[in-house]
Amino acid sequence: MSQNENGPQVLESPRGRMNLAGGEAEPTLPQDMPEGDADVFVELWAEAKVYYLASVFPKYGSPAWIALPPDDPRRLASALHAAEMWRKYGDEDNLLAWFRDVSRPRPPFAEGRSRAELDALAKPKRPHQLRATPGWPPIRVPGKPGRYLTYRDTHQEAA
Repeated sequence: MSQNENGPQVLESPRGRMNLAGGEAEPTLPQDMPEGDADVFVELWAEAKVYYLASVFPKYGSPAWIALPPDDPRRLASALHAAEMWRKYGDEDNLLAWFRDVSRPRPPFAEGRSRAELDALAKPKRPHQLRATPGWPPIRVPGKPGRYLTYRDTHQEAA
């Protein structure tokens, strides 16, 4: 299941409320909420944050989570934790498949190669010759403190 299958997202525009699928959108929350209910939501959010930070909540969707009453802050804390894990790691099945793939045994590096091939790969390479390039800053010369390679245009110096 992808993250976008939960339903259309709602946009506010000068022409009214529209969803991303192009149709009209109905409000998802009652618009005429009594003033006292806002305090209840703030209190639920604050308590859920405390439970979330203390990691004192059942796993989202578990029997213990289902047994919690709907207004229990631990229920919201568990949902927040599940949403954050989804944001960070995505689908659990895909994550487990990735772990299986990276932990599977790999063939040895030297398998199928001759001794001569391995010796050729182990030979040291020539050091890279440093060259200054026009438009780039000076290059510090390794092992020689205070020495820099700078680009000098020979055509401009001759003029």
